[in-house]
Amino acid sequence: QVQLVESGGGLVQPGGSLRLSCAASRSIAGINAMGWYRQAPGKQREWVASILKPGSTIYADSVKGRFTISRENVQNTVYLKMNSLKPEDTAGYYCKFSLLGNFEVWGQGTLVTVSS
Repeated sequence: QVQLVESGGGLVQPGGSLRLSCAASRSIAGINAMGWYRQAPGKQREWVASILKPGSTIYADSVKGRFTISRENVQNTVYLKMNSLKPEDTAGYYCKFSLLGNFEVWGQGTLVTVSS
Protein backbone atom coordinates (compact mmCIF):
# COMPACT_ATOMS: atom_id res chain seq x y z
CA GLN A 1 0.00 0.00 0.00
CA VAL A 2 2.87 2.33 0.83
CA GLN A 3 5.98 2.43 -1.32
CA LEU A 4 9.39 3.82 -0.47
CA VAL A 5 11.11 5.54 -3.37
CA GLU A 6 14.89 5.70 -3.18
CA SER A 7 17.28 7.98 -5.04
CA GLY A 8 20.83 9.30 -4.88
CA GLY A 9 22.87 6.26 -5.75
CA GLY A 10 25.53 6.26 -8.40
CA LEU A 11 29.21 6.01 -9.16
CA VAL A 12 31.62 7.90 -6.93
CA GLN A 13 35.39 7.90 -6.45
CA PRO A 14 36.96 6.66 -3.22
CA GLY A 15 36.90 9.45 -0.66
CA GLY A 16 33.88 11.03 -2.26
CA SER A 17 30.40 11.63 -0.91
CA LEU A 18 26.82 10.78 -1.76
CA ARG A 19 23.47 11.44 -0.16
CA LEU A 20 20.74 8.85 -0.45
CA SER A 21 17.08 9.74 -0.08
CA CYS A 22 14.10 7.55 0.68
CA ALA A 23 10.60 8.99 0.57
CA ALA A 24 7.20 7.44 1.16
CA SER A 25 4.80 7.49 -1.77
CA ARG A 26 2.09 8.99 0.40
CA SER A 27 1.74 10.76 3.71
CA ILE A 28 1.79 8.26 6.53
CA ALA A 29 1.69 8.42 10.28
CA GLY A 30 3.00 6.19 12.99
CA ILE A 31 6.60 5.81 11.85
CA ASN A 32 8.56 4.48 14.80
CA ALA A 33 11.95 4.21 13.13
CA MET A 34 13.72 4.53 9.81
CA GLY A 35 16.80 2.65 8.77
CA TRP A 36 19.26 1.85 6.03
CA TYR A 37 20.64 -1.53 5.04
CA ARG A 38 23.05 -2.59 2.33
CA GLN A 39 23.88 -5.73 0.46
CA ALA A 40 27.09 -6.21 -1.51
CA PRO A 41 27.38 -8.85 -4.23
CA GLY A 42 27.79 -12.29 -2.72
CA LYS A 43 27.20 -11.05 0.82
CA GLN A 44 24.33 -10.99 3.29
CA ARG A 45 22.28 -7.88 3.87
CA GLU A 46 23.90 -5.69 6.51
CA TRP A 47 22.33 -3.13 8.79
CA VAL A 48 23.91 0.31 8.36
CA ALA A 49 22.07 2.91 10.43
CA SER A 50 18.78 3.72 12.14
CA ILE A 51 17.03 6.80 13.40
CA LEU A 52 14.39 6.33 16.07
CA LYS A 53 11.22 8.27 16.87
CA PRO A 54 12.89 10.45 19.52
CA GLY A 55 15.52 11.36 16.93
CA SER A 56 18.38 9.30 18.29
CA THR A 57 20.66 7.61 15.80
CA ILE A 58 22.71 4.44 15.80
CA TYR A 59 25.29 3.19 13.32
CA ALA A 60 27.14 0.07 12.36
CA ASP A 61 30.78 0.18 13.36
CA SER A 62 31.83 -0.02 9.73
CA VAL A 63 30.25 3.35 8.89
CA LYS A 64 30.37 5.18 12.22
CA GLY A 65 31.95 8.60 11.82
CA ARG A 66 31.51 8.58 8.05
CA PHE A 67 27.75 8.21 7.51
CA THR A 68 24.95 10.35 8.91
CA ILE A 69 21.29 9.38 8.97
CA SER A 70 18.64 12.08 9.20
CA ARG A 71 14.95 12.50 8.52
CA GLU A 72 12.39 14.99 7.32
CA ASN A 73 9.24 14.22 9.25
CA VAL A 74 6.80 16.28 7.21
CA GLN A 75 7.82 14.60 3.95
CA ASN A 76 8.31 11.15 5.52
CA THR A 77 11.80 11.10 4.11
CA VAL A 78 14.98 9.56 5.45
CA TYR A 79 18.45 10.46 4.23
CA LEU A 80 21.84 8.84 4.42
CA LYS A 81 24.78 11.18 3.96
CA MET A 82 27.86 9.16 3.13
CA ASN A 83 31.30 10.71 3.38
CA SER A 84 34.79 9.29 2.88
CA LEU A 85 33.41 6.48 0.79
CA LYS A 86 35.46 3.34 0.37
CA PRO A 87 35.31 0.60 -2.26
CA GLU A 88 33.95 -1.74 0.40
CA ASP A 89 30.91 0.54 0.69
CA THR A 90 29.85 -0.61 -2.77
CA ALA A 91 26.44 -2.21 -2.38
CA GLY A 92 22.76 -1.90 -3.01
CA TYR A 93 21.31 0.32 -0.30
CA TYR A 94 17.81 -0.28 1.02
CA CYS A 95 15.74 1.91 3.30
CA LYS A 96 13.22 0.57 5.78
CA PHE A 97 10.40 2.23 7.67
CA SER A 98 9.22 0.55 10.86
CA LEU A 99 5.58 1.48 11.31
CA LEU A 100 3.12 1.32 14.16
CA GLY A 101 1.76 -2.17 14.57
CA ASN A 102 5.04 -3.95 13.81
CA PHE A 103 4.66 -3.28 10.09
CA GLU A 104 7.74 -2.77 7.93
CA VAL A 105 8.08 -1.20 4.50
CA TRP A 106 11.20 -1.61 2.37
CA GLY A 107 12.54 0.41 -0.52
CA GLN A 108 13.53 -1.19 -3.79
CA GLY A 109 17.19 -0.29 -3.39
CA THR A 110 19.63 2.13 -4.96
CA LEU A 111 23.08 1.10 -6.13
CA VAL A 112 26.19 2.79 -4.78
CA THR A 113 29.44 2.04 -6.56
CA VAL A 114 32.71 3.35 -5.14
CA SER A 115 35.47 2.96 -7.69
CA SER A 116 38.21 4.81 -9.51
